[in-house]
Amino acid sequence: MNNISNIWNHPKTTAAGMLIAIVTVAGVLTQQGVTLGTAGNGTILSLISAVATALLGLLARDPVSATSPASSSTKLGAWALIALLLPLPFMSGCSATSVAQNIVNWTPALQSAVATVDSTAALFAPADEPIFIAATVGFDAASNLLVAQAKAYLANPSASTLAQLQAQVVVLQQQVNISLLQVAKISNPGSQQHAIAAIQAVATIVGAMFALVQSVSSKVAVARMAQESTIKLAAVRPYLNEENAAEIVASHYGEPVALARVQVAQVERGAMQAGF
Repeated sequence: MNNISNIWNHPKTTAAGMLIAIVTVAGVLTQQGVTLGTAGNGTILSLISAVATALLGLLARDPVSATSPASSSTKLGAWALIALLLPLPFMSGCSATSVAQNIVNWTPALQSAVATVDSTAALFAPADEPIFIAATVGFDAASNLLVAQAKAYLANPSASTLAQLQAQVVVLQQQVNISLLQVAKISNPGSQQHAIAAIQAVATIVGAMFALVQSVSSKVAVARMAQESTIKLAAVRPYLNEENAAEIVASHYGEPVALARVQVAQVERGAMQAGF
């Protein structure tokens, strides 16, 4: 990801050059039989190639744009295409071991976010503090169990340790969702916003870990996890700030926020389609 970011920001790189690279990579992958799935009557790769080609056509009508630095909207469009071409960091592990390592890599951030939640309680007004404490009281225990289970899965990526990891990530995800609904009842607007922001960090990290677990889970297991997720993403989504989530993901993976924004949206869409 860092290499791509450096190429994009290099002064000699143009939007046209980046789009040509996208079309070229898509063509090579297609020749090798890689499709990335279907999209309508074609494949995702063919759709990417067609969109990139169309954008090249638009740039050809405006030579100035092709030789000047790309606008922010063009950059975002190209990053969206790149995000489709490359494996998401959330789903970067093709094997159980690499996914397990990715999950473990998130654990320091999770522990830090939970510690921030703990320290935030003291900042609220006396009337709001009990609500916040009650809403987040289970975060420490559940996050510690999830961290321990992620490490256990990394040490032994077996069906049994995966099942325990699946169960534990659902437990913490549900606690986070419930807490968001509870702190949303805080009447003081400032306190409410502060409480949601603190929980948002935990929610984003748990969402990333949840996506990783989902990526190595069978359809039966995913269906079971979805059934156990009684508080769905749709219920808490109004309280989540996607820009903040993108910044957390971008910081963790060392990538542009624009790309992280696309990834967060893809993960959310996938989670909702799976019934979470």
